[in-house]
Amino acid sequence: MRVKLKNARLVDAYNDYYGDLYFEEGLITYCGSPVDISFDKCLDLNGLVLMPAFIDMHCHLRDPGQPEKEDMQTGMAAALKGGYATILAMANTDPVIETPELVLLNQKKAQELKLCRLIQAAAAGQGLKDKHETQRRALSLLTPMLSNDGKTIFSDAFMRRLLLDSAELGFLISTHCQPELEIVKRDLALLKETGGNLHIGHISKKETVEAIREAKQNGLKLTCEVTPHHLFGCDDPYLVNPPLRSQKDVLALIGGIKDRTIDCLSTDHAPHTEADKSAGAAGISNIEYAIQIFLHVFKKNNLPLTRLSEMLSLAPAKRLGLNSGLLKAGLPADLVVLEPEGVHKISKADMISKSHNTPFDGREVCGRVCMTIVGGETRYEYGQALRRC
Repeated sequence: MRVKLKNARLVDAYNDYYGDLYFEEGLITYCGSPVDISFDKCLDLNGLVLMPAFIDMHCHLRDPGQPEKEDMQTGMAAALKGGYATILAMANTDPVIETPELVLLNQKKAQELKLCRLIQAAAAGQGLKDKHETQRRALSLLTPMLSNDGKTIFSDAFMRRLLLDSAELGFLISTHCQPELEIVKRDLALLKETGGNLHIGHISKKETVEAIREAKQNGLKLTCEVTPHHLFGCDDPYLVNPPLRSQKDVLALIGGIKDRTIDCLSTDHAPHTEADKSAGAAGISNIEYAIQIFLHVFKKNNLPLTRLSEMLSLAPAKRLGLNSGLLKAGLPADLVVLEPEGVHKISKADMISKSHNTPFDGREVCGRVCMTIVGGETRYEYGQALRRC
């Protein structure tokens, strides 16, 4: 079936203009100025923004082993509400995702659910520790990312070997750095020495931005990410990891987005029960409203939607080796329809994630997702936001 999306504001990393998009059998077949092409179904977007669906390089689904916090189905449904067609789940589950068999099990489960696409990260060290290596060669054939996220790799020797393995086997390393600046500087020094594929997770400090900026200016090849809560919250005692920093740090993160020091926007969606949070667990449930925070922050700081699309879609796609992230014929019809304007409020009562742990209940944000399409199939729609034509 050929589907036409007409009267769209077509936005990706390189373009922002009005036109039509067609897709068929899961692939985009045309994107551009209005043309007379036959179709089986048509949606009139009436000027709404049509973008490549988002890719989250960093989230936690708690599956397997912690269904009281989240499971794959609820986490993926929340992701679709937030405009994500692809999510990368970290390995800190119970049991830890550290074997090829466990990676395959989660991938199969996600395929059967038919919600969004799952990339399952595998642990770099057994038990998320920095003593014994996992089966990196075998794992690299199944997943593009290895990470001990949730735990810091303190061993210099372990991190050096991990970087060397990433260079040889082609996988990407996502790091969890605490103390942040100290570990980031250590990893940058090792990267300069060994080479490899480094992606620094959830940076939050002014000094970290400066260190990464200097490293990139000196020719070091790496990427990094920032979360919605570190752009939106500051001087708040709410427990997240890393902590919510000062206004000075937030402004530095915005500067890092503007000058491209920071490459990607990731959620670090980390659902917990109320009992967990009361006991001191660090984490925030945010994947379904992250885009509203990003829209708010980008509008406030006069950042274009093209840059937003680059950081949410194209840059993650490139880093993960995916052939997606643009509105281009031949690419997957992974699409999101956005209402980019309008004031809305974050509401715990409206969240569909199992966990509602957020300090932002009642905070004003911008815009909302109207529809998320994965492989040409509508997987989320807000009410009757779009008119059939």
